[in-house]
Amino acid sequence: MKTAIYPGSFDPVTSGHIDIIERAVKLFDRVYVAAIGNPEKEPFFSLSERVEMLQLSLAKYKKVKVESFDGLLIDYARKKKAATIIRGLRAISDFDYEFQMALANRKLDSKIETIFLMTRGRYAYLSSSMVRQIASFGGDISGMVPKVIERRLSRE
Repeated sequence: MKTAIYPGSFDPVTSGHIDIIERAVKLFDRVYVAAIGNPEKEPFFSLSERVEMLQLSLAKYKKVKVESFDGLLIDYARKKKAATIIRGLRAISDFDYEFQMALANRKLDSKIETIFLMTRGRYAYLSSSMVRQIASFGGDISGMVPKVIERRLSRE
């Protein structure tokens, strides 16, 4: 079974994330969408809220399993017997950071590959922080996030 992990903070999950996941399920037998806590960022939603929103947003994808983890991504990948880490790229500015992370992960375990999937052009501008900012001012975020997230952000 070809297994991959798509890690991220998903604070909240956006249509760009969903685009990457939809394409990943065509390539792999199982895709773990793994929400992580980033100690360098103060999240808007708790880890359990992010997992719940991911589960609601991804319920129709039978190959997707939503989880959370802490610690090293490589350790989580080993635990899940995943041979691949999926990373989404929006712009060249994402590549520098993601490339460094991929090299570090390869150093930790050379058997686990990282693949980069470019988001579709219509989502290249989209980020979770941008969605939160627009929503905080009452702006229209339809199409930027799944409907369940749109409703959730309108209540916050």
